[in-house]
Amino acid sequence: MTARILVTGAGGYLGRQVIERLAAIAGAQAPAAIVAMDIRAPASRRAGVDYEVADIRSPELAAILRRHAIEVVVHLASIVTPGRDSSRAFEYDVDVNGTRNLLEACVRERVRRVIVSSSGAAYGYHADNAAWLTEDMKLRGNEAFAYSHHKRLVEEMLAEYRELSPGLEQVVLRIGTILGATVRNQITDLFEKPRLLAIAGSDSPFVFIWDQDVVGVIIRAIQDGPPGIFNVAGDGALTIHQIAARLGKSCLILPAWLLGGALAVLKPLGLTQYDPEQLDFLRYRPVLDNAKLKSEFGYMPRYSSSEVFDLYRRTRMGGAEPEAKS
Repeated sequence: MTARILVTGAGGYLGRQVIERLAAIAGAQAPAAIVAMDIRAPASRRAGVDYEVADIRSPELAAILRRHAIEVVVHLASIVTPGRDSSRAFEYDVDVNGTRNLLEACVRERVRRVIVSSSGAAYGYHADNAAWLTEDMKLRGNEAFAYSHHKRLVEEMLAEYRELSPGLEQVVLRIGTILGATVRNQITDLFEKPRLLAIAGSDSPFVFIWDQDVVGVIIRAIQDGPPGIFNVAGDGALTIHQIAARLGKSCLILPAWLLGGALAVLKPLGLTQYDPEQLDFLRYRPVLDNAKLKSEFGYMPRYSSSEVFDLYRRTRMGGAEPEAKS
């Protein structure tokens, strides 16, 4: 490997695991330098890792890249689950302006490659989405859903940089729903309710990817994976009804108009994280085709969506973290 690597969002769920995996590589493949950057100081430090406390929007970002002679940047900093006091303007500033600031710094300091954690959400949540979404399809991230909209805007920005700054290689990873032993997100919140919410007339299919597979894809992107845009998901999908059956739960099936009205009442009371405008997030799930990940990028996910969910279910019920399949 021998590259000098900086990871943004290194204190987050995925960032911590990427840093640990990088620090564990020994011998000729070990990175020449590992820099973990986050807005907060780390609670503990890993030997062999340099730490930088900085905001992704900081004007000092180029100086940090220069000081460590960074060659590869892994960009994981993003607001996935906003806090109660968050605002749309703040989220845009971090996700979109922060990424622009990083790309400008990378170009200025002649960084060789940037690896960006995008999302299947960039395709958007639409009734006319293809049954299986491929990387050549149009991005239509919904404005009503900040995370989806911002991921689309970031990808449009990345496309501009591919034209204007071809010397900066890009690996863009459109990641499906990540599951792992300790992951917590809007999706796992849905699964942990007494009954799963379902919308009449929608199967709400989910594609899953095991967290260690996501880390494995990022490590390959750092080492010798080709540049490009890749969906990151396990094979196959599970409907909301299949998920409920595996959890031993029933589905609360509501018509879309009724659920929209309920969200309009519950959101101002702080009893749900969803706005009525985000109803499509629940019923029109983007289903990612992973053929390009396997054939062009050269990474075979260790677990299918079905297997990932079963591993998640067992670990949440008190079982041990499963060993990776060889």
